[in-house]
Amino acid sequence: MTEQPGRLAAYWERQLDKLEEAEQKRARKLPGWRTRKHRRALVVVLVAADLALVAGATQFKTEPRWLFPAFWLTGLVVGGFAFMTLRILTGRMSGGFSRLLDEREREWRHRVTYIGYQALSYLMLIAMLYGLLVAGSAARGAMMLSALLVTGTTIPAIVLGWSLPDDDPEDFEEGMGNA
Repeated sequence: MTEQPGRLAAYWERQLDKLEEAEQKRARKLPGWRTRKHRRALVVVLVAADLALVAGATQFKTEPRWLFPAFWLTGLVVGGFAFMTLRILTGRMSGGFSRLLDEREREWRHRVTYIGYQALSYLMLIAMLYGLLVAGSAARGAMMLSALLVTGTTIPAIVLGWSLPDDDPEDFEEGMGNA
């Protein structure tokens, strides 16, 4: 029985080592995009995509029928691209393990996680009120809930993408030299 926790700890360490290696590879991607200007442009795209999801949810099961899929699919595809790109450019700080982050990154992560939690709480309250007062059907309420849930989960990446300073080019060059 005492051997099991040791095995689990060793397994966990190996998994964290794999994540760290993958993060180091990802950190070298898109070097020309690692500026505040590019991240902010992606934030604007992501916010627009989130709004398209919400707009699509309001059009669920209403006329004309083509509005829902147009808004929803556009929001998912464009938002997914912007979100994944922002996660690469912010070093996956909003979802990384503490061991893989330095002190500054941990502090940023704690801040944006709290902001994201607060925003998600308010968005779920809005979804509940929409479902009770406006939706008229469980399906429309569920679509709004899912749109606002997706929107809420993008908040940490949005905050990081908008507020992080530019990467230090010397740090990036050092990382490239070690590759």
